[in-house]
Amino acid sequence: MPVPTNHSKPVRMSAKESAYSQLEQWIIDGTLQPGEKLTDIELAQALNLSRTPIREALQLLEVVGFVRMFPGKATTVTEVNKEDIQNLLPPLAVLQALAAELAVPNITEEQIGRLEGTNKRFAKAIKEQDSFNALKIDEEFHRIIIEAAQNPYITVMLSRLQSHVRRQFFFHSLELTDVSRIEHDGIIQAFKEKDIERLISLSKNNWIRSIEEMNAK
Repeated sequence: MPVPTNHSKPVRMSAKESAYSQLEQWIIDGTLQPGEKLTDIELAQALNLSRTPIREALQLLEVVGFVRMFPGKATTVTEVNKEDIQNLLPPLAVLQALAAELAVPNITEEQIGRLEGTNKRFAKAIKEQDSFNALKIDEEFHRIIIEAAQNPYITVMLSRLQSHVRRQFFFHSLELTDVSRIEHDGIIQAFKEKDIERLISLSKNNWIRSIEEMNAK
């Protein structure tokens, strides 16, 4: 099992959190491929951790559906089914729209400024056809809105859904387009105008549209 050694090390995390974060990222971006067998010894060596936090991280990854553990046999990365996007995006869109609605009375000028700055970087990544960074910046954009919503339950649910959606996007080589950037601009303007109805509509469509784009591939 080839495991990278030149990865960045998360800071201010427990060993279990650090292992979980890195393994999740490797599964999402395809470094660890669907069906690949994982061994706690190899992973512990690669992450410079003991086997205990690796095992704990793998158990958490099984809970969220990224690995399957067969006691006494093997632990493998789960498969990616294209059909799952049909089930993932509608609830994600609804929760994102709810987060945006809840964020309206809370969002600050500083957060709106961050949305604008993030969308500029997003536009640059799209123009340069840097799909990898475009996906990461898009997630950063939506994370600012989730932060402003100030609802920890929505934060947890969206984090889990977005992880699976990111994996789908990486695996199927889906590319975000300038349409998303335009929708982001509309979302920012709706926040400035406190136009909740338009904000909800834009937030939902920003995700639902991906189903049609994926089906067109």
